[in-house]
Amino acid sequence: MKRAVCSNGRSAASDACCIWFDVLDDIQQNLFDRGECGEETHELTFHDAIGFSPQGGGADGSIMAHFDVETNFHANTGVDEIIETQRPFALKHNVSFGDFIQFAGAVGVSNCPGAPRLEFLAGRSNDSQASPDRLVPEPFDSADTIIARFADAGFSANEIVDLLASHTVAAQDRVDPAHQGFPFDSTPGVFDTQFFIETLLVGTAFPGNGSANQGEVESPLAGEFRLQSDFELARDSRTACEWQSFVNNQNLMAANFRAAMAKMAILGQDRNLLTDCSEVIPTPKAVSNTPTLPAGKSRTDIQGSCSATPFPSLTAASGPATSVPPV
Repeated sequence: MKRAVCSNGRSAASDACCIWFDVLDDIQQNLFDRGECGEETHELTFHDAIGFSPQGGGADGSIMAHFDVETNFHANTGVDEIIETQRPFALKHNVSFGDFIQFAGAVGVSNCPGAPRLEFLAGRSNDSQASPDRLVPEPFDSADTIIARFADAGFSANEIVDLLASHTVAAQDRVDPAHQGFPFDSTPGVFDTQFFIETLLVGTAFPGNGSANQGEVESPLAGEFRLQSDFELARDSRTACEWQSFVNNQNLMAANFRAAMAKMAILGQDRNLLTDCSEVIPTPKAVSNTPTLPAGKSRTDIQGSCSATPFPSLTAASGPATSVPPV
């Protein structure tokens, strides 16, 4: 089968994919600072897509098309800055907002060592309606509320955990605005399983100013931030075993994350009307990290909640007690 000829000597299975090589070159150089791995690289993919219910919405770019409405929702506080940064790239390359959001998210994840190569389907319309409020889960929501919201969007409790693998390369900015950049695990630049280990450790203190903010609970490591929602889902009987299954299984975590992201990326879309341009997404670097307990921690610090299987055997990292610098 003859392949389409694209820019700079590249080719694609479909002509519709060629434009995305040009977008790739542009955003890697001018948006992601030559390969940046971080939360802002994929945050919009979730905030746009989860604005979905049986009544409509989803991964349609509405958060960018109707930013004057959706950025006023409490759960979307702060994403206006990301939209202001990314929107010009979509306009420059004349691609739909929905496509651009999903593409930029997939490329951003590919910059994280250890991450899976995400699927990217192109062809979303630029027509959308503003999402209703209260569809994006909040960090102070209970496990019941979060599981019900995702069920309304067609996701199982386990798939919530799968999507939360994104927190292995994320940090908080809005729960405690005075102390931005506190990561959710000790290796925020690597897509590894440390998030699923460290979220199960007993919390000992609040970083930042030393007191709780709404949606925050005590974290186990100096400089590490813990969301209330992550704490609850890690220990809830409906999600605890999926959570624990990732502790020492990088491949399972990556595969489940890829599958859940592929599902989220076409919420509200007809997959048969989209073109598979996944070949444009770069292949992430592999990692060989061994999952460990942070230095200074032991098995007795783990609050395992999966009754079906025992907690995996892990060694503790050597050296002084682990502390985490802001990102």
